[in-house]
Amino acid sequence: MTEDHLASLLSLAEAAKKDKEGFQALPDGRHMTLYAAFNGASLTVSRVSAIKRDGELVQARTVKGEVYLLAVADLFAGAVESATVSARKAGFV
Repeated sequence: MTEDHLASLLSLAEAAKKDKEGFQALPDGRHMTLYAAFNGASLTVSRVSAIKRDGELVQARTVKGEVYLLAVADLFAGAVESATVSARKAGFV
């Protein structure tokens, strides 16, 4: 993944400015999925809620609090999931 590709992905996700830890958090309800591959092995990191860029490395924090450390060169795609819209509840209100 190139620098422009990653910047465009963060822009689409409407990532906020960096917090005190250096992570750029996505808005509430919005998540990102990152796709990485190296030597034929692939890894999908889903439900990413914040990203931190550190040189040639990317730290991806999920909604569960897990942190993945990925090389930028190994990333090849990303998907931004839209914010969840509350559906109408069944039954009478």
